[in-house]
Amino acid sequence: MTIKPISIIILLLTLFIPRVEAQKYEMTFVIPKEGQPDSVLYIGQHFRDQFIVMDSAKVCRRTVKDVKDSYRFVGKGKWETGIYALMQKDAKKSIIDFTIDGSQRFTIYLTAQHEVPDPQRNVVGSAANQVMFTCINKENEAKRRMRDIEQRMKSADAKVKEEAEQDRKLLTKEMVDFENTYFEQNKQYRYIQLAKMMSGPEVPEEVGDKTAYYLEHYWDGVDLTDHSLVYTPDLFNKMNYYFFGALYRADKDTICKYADNILHKIEKDTLMMRYFMDYIMPRYYRSTKNIGWDAVWCYLVRQYYLTGKCGWATQSEITNKRQSAEFLEKSLIGARGAELWMADTNQSADPKDWISSHRFPQKYVILWFWDPDCHHCQEQTETLKELYDSLSAAGNKIFEVYAVGYEADVEKWKRYVREHRLPFVNVGGSNVNIDYQEAYNVHGAPTMIILNEERRIIMNKVLPTKSILPFLKRYEELRK
Repeated sequence: MTIKPISIIILLLTLFIPRVEAQKYEMTFVIPKEGQPDSVLYIGQHFRDQFIVMDSAKVCRRTVKDVKDSYRFVGKGKWETGIYALMQKDAKKSIIDFTIDGSQRFTIYLTAQHEVPDPQRNVVGSAANQVMFTCINKENEAKRRMRDIEQRMKSADAKVKEEAEQDRKLLTKEMVDFENTYFEQNKQYRYIQLAKMMSGPEVPEEVGDKTAYYLEHYWDGVDLTDHSLVYTPDLFNKMNYYFFGALYRADKDTICKYADNILHKIEKDTLMMRYFMDYIMPRYYRSTKNIGWDAVWCYLVRQYYLTGKCGWATQSEITNKRQSAEFLEKSLIGARGAELWMADTNQSADPKDWISSHRFPQKYVILWFWDPDCHHCQEQTETLKELYDSLSAAGNKIFEVYAVGYEADVEKWKRYVREHRLPFVNVGGSNVNIDYQEAYNVHGAPTMIILNEERRIIMNKVLPTKSILPFLKRYEELRK
């Protein structure tokens, strides 16, 4: 058989075509034996405040390329550029964050305390990690210096305070100059791109309401169409601070306004919407400390879940949220409190003998749902009694306490009231006109509801006794 010249050429070419192999990675983390948290560590991908495990490595005691006590992640495949975590499997916090960007073969040396590595001495083979650790170390140094400056600014010595203020301005300028120069020099790296994207907005000096400006422009520059952001700690930190830092002490209307500010931007993006909503909703639901957060939850349910903007939610989940919102809305601040009629310690079965929660001459009524078996209830009831007695003695009892015994054992409740001489309007038992648990969203004891002169709810959280009078004073000041 004769081989044609053209066939020989093709044959020769195939012999010399290099074989394409899958890209290899080899990421080594050297940790001194005394600083090793476990025999197996993992590389995790950030997702909100949790991690997705991507790979694992056992500690290698023997010398590997002159490296002892190392964890070597070795394999084939290309990692997505991004920020990753070295972690224990069930840990809530990473040992250290690092970046995979460009090189997939590098070594990072950690101290026994897992401090941020020195970028020049303790990072080999990864310019991206050198850049990342340079920025982190610079920022940590600035924070330490700023803490010292803030301490000096509290001094009573005017000269010390003046010098501290000058140092503060110099440090601020130093960090701005560093970021402007260093970020521009290293803008090709993902860490720098994220740092620029996630930095807070600069508020112009001439702006009057700086807080409003900051919140209005908080998300400027963040490319929310970039879905890779959900696998970075940066988006989570920015989201978490926005809702539960910058807006932590805001009222319900302000929180809802700025929640809309971001959610309207992403409401057609199911992945981003779920990323935000699955995190913020549980934290607003039935918050026991934050005034108005339950109203925020109800608003978000009606504005987004019930209008079809949460496409991942099942019909069952939507129905449950609607029913929960309807239940909660009965006890939101501003709602008219349901009038309770209950039997006192005489436990009369005749409704004509029952006592109303609304018909008192006092301007305010504190509905106090408490359980004599609950230690916290006992403490709070005793301090409430002390305040009540002192106001009564001074002839300045501006509120009545309608104390509902949250206890199925009526005799035990009655005995506690008698032995502790509780001076309140004490009611309890099953002789009641409506289900007060449903009417006031009472799902545990103690629960406090404060009604104003119109018997509308003005507080639905348990206030420490020392805060009741300041709260009422502030409430009246705001109404003037």
